[in-house]
Amino acid sequence: MALRVATWNVNSVRLRLENLRRLIAAAAPDIICLQETKVEDKDFPSAAVTEMGYPHQQIRGMKSYNGVAILSRIPFAEAGTRDWCGRQDSRHVFVVLDGGIEIHNFYVPAGGDIPDPEQNDKFAHKLSFLDAMTGWFEARRGEPNRFVLTGDFNIAPLDTDVWSHKQLLKVVSHTPVEVASLGRLGASHDWVDAVRHFIPPEERLYSWWSYRARDWAASDRGRRLDHIWVTPALEERLEGAWVLREARGWERPSDHVPVIATLNDGS
Repeated sequence: MALRVATWNVNSVRLRLENLRRLIAAAAPDIICLQETKVEDKDFPSAAVTEMGYPHQQIRGMKSYNGVAILSRIPFAEAGTRDWCGRQDSRHVFVVLDGGIEIHNFYVPAGGDIPDPEQNDKFAHKLSFLDAMTGWFEARRGEPNRFVLTGDFNIAPLDTDVWSHKQLLKVVSHTPVEVASLGRLGASHDWVDAVRHFIPPEERLYSWWSYRARDWAASDRGRRLDHIWVTPALEERLEGAWVLREARGWERPSDHVPVIATLNDGS
């Protein structure tokens, strides 16, 4: 089965429905993984999303904060959600497609402003969350596994994933301790970074630009916080990946833009 997957921190799905339509028109994904939907399940715009061509939906939300969803043109063989670090804060949903491809959508905690777990409980939670993810995928590691891991990981790992490596070394999202934690997660199943599989690591690439910038495109002070990874069993099926940078300039944009990857049918 050929498959196109998009991940996007939508920053309130009800506010961005028109932009969701624009994403569909621009990229025609089969699967859309959303983060920060910011809506309780009962108020999720399921009917509107179905009308857009995505009747299969796995959602987990809460009022005003967090929230994740997987929207699909393709039926699910299985679907569910998990809680992490003893909290019910709507940060993970997953689905399994016929044929065995398993898609995980995560919203990793942002981590607050102070990159010290002893001074900042939010940062401690972020590191604990990443450690828990790492342990879980290590326990499930297996050569035949066909997993796709998507989401807002809230970490820009490479020097070229931030506008200034030097100036952001002590800024949450690019600190050495976070990058090391993400590296351990990457090693937990020898994950392949689908975007960097096609776009060389020497090339600067961002998926988030702050709302604080008067002209986000001119200043271009971005970070690559949003990711799509695949297990080695899917690496040869990767056909393309890109960041939909233009979405940051849409009307009423999210501060994140969609990231998209395509897998061929393996034939």
